Amino acid sequence: MSVRRVVITGLGAITPIGNNVKDFWSGLLEGKNGAALITKFDTEKFATKFACEVKDFNVEDYIDKKEARRMDPYTQFAIASSTMAMEDANFDMDKIDTERFGVIYGSGIGGMDTFETQTENYLKGGPRRISPFFIPMMISDIAAGQISIRYGLKGPNYATTSACATSTHAIADAFFMIQRGSADLMVSGGAEASITPMAIGGFNSARAISTWNDRPTEASRPFDKDRTGFVMGEGSATLILEELEHAKKRGAKIYAEIIGAGLTGDAYHVTAPAPDGEGAFRSMREALRDGGIEPEAVDYINAHGTSTKLNDLNETKAIKKLFGEHAYKLAISSTKSMTGHLLGATGALESIVCILAINNSIIPPTINLDEPDPECDLDYTPKVAAEKNIEYALTNTFGFGGHNSTLLFKKYSE
Repeated sequence: MSVRRVVITGLGAITPIGNNVKDFWSGLLEGKNGAALITKFDTEKFATKFACEVKDFNVEDYIDKKEARRMDPYTQFAIASSTMAMEDANFDMDKIDTERFGVIYGSGIGGMDTFETQTENYLKGGPRRISPFFIPMMISDIAAGQISIRYGLKGPNYATTSACATSTHAIADAFFMIQRGSADLMVSGGAEASITPMAIGGFNSARAISTWNDRPTEASRPFDKDRTGFVMGEGSATLILEELEHAKKRGAKIYAEIIGAGLTGDAYHVTAPAPDGEGAFRSMREALRDGGIEPEAVDYINAHGTSTKLNDLNETKAIKKLFGEHAYKLAISSTKSMTGHLLGATGALESIVCILAINNSIIPPTINLDEPDPECDLDYTPKVAAEKNIEYALTNTFGFGGHNSTLLFKKYSE
């Protein structure tokens, strides 16, 4: 039996540098930075006082005001980007079999804002002050459920949760579902809204995020020798995956084809990556094996590139190990230098980067790369976007717990 081909037919995004795909993409090419002092809470007692917040987001553009109050911000972001992606895919829903249309949508942390708010209510007034909507607002599967309800999608429906690899796992699962014939269409991606006191405080305690409060726009600096930690971001990204013949039959616009996914575990440490990027190496290797291409065919890698000491070094080592001499011919970039780290949403957002890079033959830059770490000596597209024809592109995501996921996209052709 021939393997069913899977293509991307819709995109949507809410990001710290633009609240739609067009503005997000132009922001990347301009080298726009989303970091600024946190506005969501008083940071006086916190070691980190900045983050990449979503700006000028009006939830009522997408959701009724009363309904929105019963959703955590992460779900609001998910609904917004999913609405964009569904509109972009241009469905005639009267002609779609909704039993063959599913949702796999993740969040690494879920309703952190809701949890903190309701905990405060409890401490002030006891259990009677807890909202009856607390649980369905907080749980990390509810965005998938809300998207399904909104559009009447009755196919496979669940969430993934694997830290930073969450939404790449969601897209990989959606890809597999369509390949094996369990669905024809999938809404997939991730959302995160964790710029909250407990999250910032927790990452500070773990010494994972940057404390460059006097220069926040310079703090996310992947592969630079002065990198000191990642910068927290928030937002969402949604992709519509569709079986190729189904897409062609309805005359869909096709952005790109997804042809491979690699999923591995480090089995090493709860936060640190495996030495020399061993798990990352296998993740990329498996994506190429799954897609049936040789390493030399890859043109671009959207790196996980978190701006942490260990991640950037180990990802570089993994790329060198897999690609050999071709590693020095690859175009690589970390768009986290501009968006910050969207945690569970980052893989879906960076999948959109790969897809748009393929479509536009442009590599977004890694900004703030002033002086590369001597051990990070590949082409990370420093500071300025670069033109390049791209046939195949990889995106990497590696999460706490040793979760690794790599997706392989291809320029679409018959």
